Amino acid sequence: MSYSRHLNRRRFLQTSAAVTGAFAVPQFILQRAFGANERIVAGFVGVGGQGRGNLNAFMGKGVDVAGLADVDSKHLAQAMKLAEGKNHKPEGFDDYRKMLERRDIDVVVVSTPDHWHALPTIHACQAGKDVYCEKPLSLFISEGRMMVKAARENNRVVQTGSQQRSAENFRRACELVRNGYIGKLEKVLVGIPTANHPGKPGPDSEPPAELNYEFWLGPAPHRPYNEKRVHYNFRFFWDYSGGQMTNWGAHHLDIAHWGMGVDESGPLEVTAEEVKFNPDGYHEVPESCRLIYQYPDDVTLILGQQQKDVPQGTTFIGSKGQVFVNRGKLTANPGEILDTELKAGDTQLENSRDHHRNFLECVASRKRPICDVEIGHRSAVACHLGNIAARTSQKIVWDAAAEKIVGDAELAAMIERPYRAPWKLPS
Repeated sequence: MSYSRHLNRRRFLQTSAAVTGAFAVPQFILQRAFGANERIVAGFVGVGGQGRGNLNAFMGKGVDVAGLADVDSKHLAQAMKLAEGKNHKPEGFDDYRKMLERRDIDVVVVSTPDHWHALPTIHACQAGKDVYCEKPLSLFISEGRMMVKAARENNRVVQTGSQQRSAENFRRACELVRNGYIGKLEKVLVGIPTANHPGKPGPDSEPPAELNYEFWLGPAPHRPYNEKRVHYNFRFFWDYSGGQMTNWGAHHLDIAHWGMGVDESGPLEVTAEEVKFNPDGYHEVPESCRLIYQYPDDVTLILGQQQKDVPQGTTFIGSKGQVFVNRGKLTANPGEILDTELKAGDTQLENSRDHHRNFLECVASRKRPICDVEIGHRSAVACHLGNIAARTSQKIVWDAAAEKIVGDAELAAMIERPYRAPWKLPS
């Protein structure tokens, strides 16, 4: 089927050309205008467990899989077999930047460890691709703002993979809160699980032959390979992730923000009341914590990890009742709150029943998706601020408009991190 391409000539930001010559920035973006029956062509960066899940989901939505990229050749081979078994003919890559050179690819799905979310997303935007990026959007705060900037400057659709926004029970809970059916919102509880790290690490070793460990590390500090730091276990070390705060916290804080209506702002202050780490140092992130967030309009949010009074999920507590929501569960006290029907003039939140399909529909329409990059960034910011408070035991005072920690220069510096050479964020 033929389609039209509209040339949108623009001046590109310089990408990480200093890194290698493998990724050449095109001189213009080709933006497709999709026909009614035309299939979107996709490339995937990171095709391990979550990556294969996203691959399956998008194949089920009718995309054509043109490229798969992974630094682990076993993961790549498994994903190639999966795609080929469903009549796709993808090209395999060990370097995602080479895949981005393919001009037939419309969208890129990023399912890497957290420390590899920013660069593929930014590079894909600069190459004229729309992006679906897993949560948490970023590894640190200033990195997330650069991702938003890349999406906006290059007119890209970027969806954060916070799929709870596309589940009916979460939308329903937030509509009840936003429209005052629990009275004035006073408190929010966000519960997350403990760190499920596999335990005592063995000795460092040489990386397995199938893993390009140097590329896996990428912008993260160099350290010897250890099997209990890579793949799923990356999330328990600060160099690559932020523990359950940026894993489950990114989901449940995102819903808290949706219900509070603070998608484009954030907390005022964050304080750590209690934090416990693994006594043997098997991993770096908290195993339990209790963090107190202050939000505008005198709303207090308590994030509890392994706290008996904070159930896993999101609880909204108002002057006339409360609503609790988690995956597959929605309850209220009093129960009749759930029988409430929205009235004319009430706030009705966007109704997406499928997070991946919502992204694809927005790729075609050029509308912003239900969990746009700015929303994903602001939810990740709340996670990162909580981790800074937990790591330092200091009160964090946050200027959401300027995106700065105020009143303490050392804390303020923690919103960014250096990249290991030769990797760098665009200036």
